[in-house]
Parts: sequence; structure tokens; C-alpha cells
Amino acid sequence: MDQTKIGMFFKELRKEKGLTQEQLAECFGVSRRTVSRWETGSNMPDLDILIEMADYYEVELRELLDGERKEEKMNQELEETVLKVADYSNDMKQKLTRNMHILFIGGLAAAVLHLVLVFTDHADNFLGGFCQGITLGMMIVGVIITSKYAAKIRLFKKRLLSGQSLENEKNL
Repeated sequence: MDQTKIGMFFKELRKEKGLTQEQLAECFGVSRRTVSRWETGSNMPDLDILIEMADYYEVELRELLDGERKEEKMNQELEETVLKVADYSNDMKQKLTRNMHILFIGGLAAAVLHLVLVFTDHADNFLGGFCQGITLGMMIVGVIITSKYAAKIRLFKKRLLSGQSLENEKNL
């Protein structure tokens, strides 16, 4: 996948619509700097934004990923599959974010309770140790979860965007 070529195609599509980077950024809810990074090829949009871009520019997702217009049309079944994958990816992000919020709020509550116990000179009992343990545990679990799932999500997106099949990945 040639990100520079894709970036130039993004820029070409934006200019065809007569938009500035700032105007396009507003359409997709990102910063102008993000659009600039897409157009230089230093960054790629998330899958859900790619799908929005395909609709906005009235091109196929495959054309965006190849960085050029294609004459033949993507078949409907493939397009539906890509949309389902995007929905699944968004659901996984939301679930991970919700779980992380719960963990961090629990850890924060335990840390606050531990601080209260420290300032009232009651931290050297079972409850103080328990709160300290919960705080540390939640921080460790948060780091493990984010690193494990973040790596899986990046790998999944990379595989999807590069067109690598599941069979190729299993052989690795």
C-alpha cells in the first residue's frame, strides 16, 4: 500500500470538491493538521472515516485504498462486508473505551479513598492496604489491556487496509 500515492489521491479528491483542508476537516470532525497528514501520506484515516470519505467523494473504498480511480465497480457483497468490518471495529473501540473508563474510575476511587485514609492516619489498616492494592492493580490491568488490545486493533486495521488475507496471517 503506497500511502504517498493514497495521500495525493485524497488531495486530488478534496480539490475536485473545491475544499480547503480546514473545510474538509470540519466535515469529518478532525483537525486540519490531520487532513494534512492524510494528504502527505504520513497517516491514514481510521476505517470508519475512510468509509465516510468514500461516500462523500462518491468513490469506492477500494479506490481510496489504491490511491486511484478504478473503472470496474466493487461488487455489492464485498462492499457490505467492508461496512460490517467497519461497524465491528467501531463496536470493539467503544467496548474497550467503556471498559477502560470503568477500570480507571475504580482505580481513581480507590486512590482517593487511600489518600483520605493517609491524611486521617488510618492508612495502615486492612482498608488502606486494600485501596492501595486496588489502585496499583487497576493501573497494571489498564496498561495490560490497552497494550494488548491496541496492538490487536492496529494489526487488524493494517491487515484489512493492506488486503492481506486471513490465510496469510495464519501462516505467519
